Amino acid sequence: MPTDFDILVIGAGQAGLSAGYHLQRLGLRREHDFLIVDHAPGPGGAWQFRWPSLTLDTVNRVHDLPGMSFAETLPPDSQTAPAAIAVPHYYELYEKRFDLRVHRQVSVTVVCDRTEDGSPTQRGPVLNAETDTAGTIRVRGLINCTGTWEHPFIPHYPGAETFAGRQLHTRQYRTAEEFAGKHVVVVGGGVSAVQLLDEISQVTTTTWVTRTPPRFRDTTFTEDVGRTAVALVEDRVRRGLPPGSVVSVTGLRLDDRLRAAEARGALERLPMFERIEPGGVRWADNSFQRAEVIVWATGFRSALDHLAPLRLRGPGGGITMTGRLATQVAADPRIHLIGYGPSASTIGANRAGRAAAAELTDQLGLR
Repeated sequence: MPTDFDILVIGAGQAGLSAGYHLQRLGLRREHDFLIVDHAPGPGGAWQFRWPSLTLDTVNRVHDLPGMSFAETLPPDSQTAPAAIAVPHYYELYEKRFDLRVHRQVSVTVVCDRTEDGSPTQRGPVLNAETDTAGTIRVRGLINCTGTWEHPFIPHYPGAETFAGRQLHTRQYRTAEEFAGKHVVVVGGGVSAVQLLDEISQVTTTTWVTRTPPRFRDTTFTEDVGRTAVALVEDRVRRGLPPGSVVSVTGLRLDDRLRAAEARGALERLPMFERIEPGGVRWADNSFQRAEVIVWATGFRSALDHLAPLRLRGPGGGITMTGRLATQVAADPRIHLIGYGPSASTIGANRAGRAAAAELTDQLGLR
């Protein structure tokens, strides 16, 4: 594989494929124009690792990639199809249709600024992307689409290491049946938390705890609600603050599944416990809940550790973003982040892919 490219796209999920499509549309079709690498063994981004019970009728929505609809890849009566099969199949067909030539199993371990001796190359200042299987890739610009799946977040609570039962993160969840006969504490107030709570509460007893009280909506999410949520997150990253939670703005939609969970008593939420003990969890008022399992549905953080040498983060831990859709790193305009802040959704990734491709090609004088 050649090692010199104008642009490197890291990640071949929704954001990476969208960026690749738009780079092609802008005329970057030569061998050294851009390269897409992905760490996974096959197409599908994070979708290929989702739990089997997450079907197309339980996900919020799978947004079309640009230029090819998801619906045309689905067989009739496909709503009960596992998302971990249907979405990767769509991505695979998409890659083939537009000849995106994703290079797989390639993990970018670190990105450094310039060459080993600190001088620019004949192509101008470069970024060195060191990989585990393809050596060092030298590029002039970077579109980072690594998302969050590889960086699950579990908050620390006193006594966690003493718990005698099982602790797992959403990322490790497979099926509710494995918890039958055990009391499960589900921690978290996001969409994934209530999806897992719904499933697990149908086979065993559960306790739901969240840091702040959840907000439920009876109405569907409108475009206005979505735009408001994105705008608030965008404002934060433009000011260099860490991205906030979109759910804190939109709330949780109370659909038929969650109404059934509510009827079972599964949505009776408790505040966060104070500490974890070998046999369960204890609150500040000394009340105790026996438990054999703790499910941490506490979300993810942006998987950006490989960019640490570039020192993009500010004192508060956020990255100041700029550009039309806040994908461009203010401190280094050669770098665009998709999946960070306002672009951390499938529809946001589509729009951000187009903006990042256009702004970066302009920045590098490629059109």
